[in-house]
Amino acid sequence: MKNLTRRSALGLLGSAAPVLNSSAWAAAPSKFEPTWDSLKQYHYPEWFRDAKFGIWAHWGPQCVGEFGDWYARKMYIEGDPFYEYHLKKYGHPSKFGYKDIIQLWKAENFDPAKLMQRYKAAGAKYFVSLAVHHDNYDCWNSKHHKWNAVKVGPKKDIVGMWQKEAVKNGLRFGVTEHLERSYSWFNTNKGSDKKGPLAGVPYDGNDPKYVDLYHPKHDDTNPQYPVHPSEAWKQQWLKRIVDLIDSYKPDLLYTDGGIPFGDVGRQMVAHLYNQSMKWHGGKLEAVYNIKNVKDDKHGDYVDGCCVLDLERGVVSGIHPNPWQTDTCIGNWYYKKGMQYKTADIVIDMLLDIVSKNGNLLLNFPLRPDGTLDSEEDVVLAGITKWMAMNSEAIHGTRPWELYGEGPTQTEGGQFGERKLKVYTGGDIRFTTKGRTLYASALAWPGSQAVVKSLGSERKLWFGEIRSVKMLGVAEPLKFKRSVDGLTVQMPDRQPCDYAHVLKIEG
Repeated sequence: MKNLTRRSALGLLGSAAPVLNSSAWAAAPSKFEPTWDSLKQYHYPEWFRDAKFGIWAHWGPQCVGEFGDWYARKMYIEGDPFYEYHLKKYGHPSKFGYKDIIQLWKAENFDPAKLMQRYKAAGAKYFVSLAVHHDNYDCWNSKHHKWNAVKVGPKKDIVGMWQKEAVKNGLRFGVTEHLERSYSWFNTNKGSDKKGPLAGVPYDGNDPKYVDLYHPKHDDTNPQYPVHPSEAWKQQWLKRIVDLIDSYKPDLLYTDGGIPFGDVGRQMVAHLYNQSMKWHGGKLEAVYNIKNVKDDKHGDYVDGCCVLDLERGVVSGIHPNPWQTDTCIGNWYYKKGMQYKTADIVIDMLLDIVSKNGNLLLNFPLRPDGTLDSEEDVVLAGITKWMAMNSEAIHGTRPWELYGEGPTQTEGGQFGERKLKVYTGGDIRFTTKGRTLYASALAWPGSQAVVKSLGSERKLWFGEIRSVKMLGVAEPLKFKRSVDGLTVQMPDRQPCDYAHVLKIEG
């Protein structure tokens, strides 16, 4: 299934780049070429359509301060709360910079085997590891960058450890890369204070000894994709991401934005797809997640060449192709004292997303030592308990002709979840599997549930309704169908704490 619209590549990134000289590249199948027409041969793998729920560890040295997101950038912006926090806790960034923060990341209590077992029990069908963020630090045994987790910091192959446990537990494995914008995003490290006792003293990013971490000096400090990145930076990005792909064979790769750097970015995507076919006997199993941000700051997006991702947001209706929401129960990086989404909120989000043909990728931010805090344990336990009873309405399902009904609607687009909704018993989301229709009430509807979309005038693909049950309740429920909808007598007790699933069969 292909989308009909296409977005042209950005001229500002359009200069052709040389093909990466790599023996692994040469050995890859040649089905995909780095052109839009070739990449639009893409087919969505069934494993992703069936999975519906994945868990993400957005974890790297920026967790050290336990202060939240974008630490590596904001610690170098005078007057920013991150700068003030860093100044008080660690000292001035001319003396104690991000290179020193990296050394503090030890991951001393990291137990990926235990965590993966918990994530699998919570219903995750795929697991995703952050591989490199905008901080220019590789969380794997990188062949092309010495600032990596094996050589500096925890002295552990974090991505490799995650991958081993995901495979052992039967989960598909993915990685995320946010590297492309590091060239500008992280360039705040070249500044200095404008006032105070250390005004004019250069931050440690100016020290030529650390240029491989902090980037060569240039003037672009914008937080999005770099405006005029050097050809050397584009090629370094390509080498490192191809190394990541070839070393860990991910079934999912996420780029934070669109496809970067014109032809260079398309080379990487073609390589991912060709390698996936090589690993799977000619079958394409790869998912490449990117965002469709219609500006000139986030890279390219063309319908049909990849899987659409929305950060902290959803689509407004049923999307014709599989897509993904990526979000977090709190901040992306661990923040002490953060108020998290509850398990109830997560389950409601999951049902809304799946009803619209989407997947939910949910981040649980780990503390610097590699553990979850007690509040995260509560959220994960709540999801696990609900999934044990109701996962058949999630995994392996497909959308119905309507995604749902009720008074509470979610706005489509990136970051729409900033206005989290409070659902009622009249808010229902639909999924299907075979000859079964699942109608999930996002809150307890009381003594009766009325599903207005199932009025007697609507023809159902399985014929007449013969049975209505509630997952977690042994006895069938009494029901009647009229022009006003399907009215179901609720059981005397609520079988679970969150959304309640009616199983409707013909």
